[in-house]
Formats: sequence, structure tokens, C-alpha cells
Amino acid sequence: MNNQYCKVGSVTPITGLSQAASVLEVMHKNFMEKAASVSGKDNQLGEFFKSKAQSIKKVLESL
Repeated sequence: MNNQYCKVGSVTPITGLSQAASVLEVMHKNFMEKAASVSGKDNQLGEFFKSKAQSIKKVLESL
């Protein structure tokens, strides 16, 4: 029987600048949506998501 290797947790590197920008834009959008969905329920969690979105936005602006 041959050895089989599981690829769980494997990471594919982002090679292009445009690919990185599109991934970061999606992440920013997701964090903003999460912040909006929990804004009335849990302020600390909403602030956490907003801060993550802001840090991603700064990275996007530097690209």
C-alpha cells in the first residue's frame, strides 16, 4: 500500500499583486459584513471586526 499525504492545512501562496488585492478586498468585505451583523448584539466583537477591516484597508491602500 502506498503512503497517502493529506493536504489539510496546506497553504497556497499568493503570487501576484492583483491576486493579493482581490483576496484582501474579499476579506475586508467579509469583516465589514460581520461587524454589521453583530453591531447590535455584541459591541466588543463588532469593534474587533471593524478593527480587522480597517487594518486590511490600510494594507490595500499601501498596495
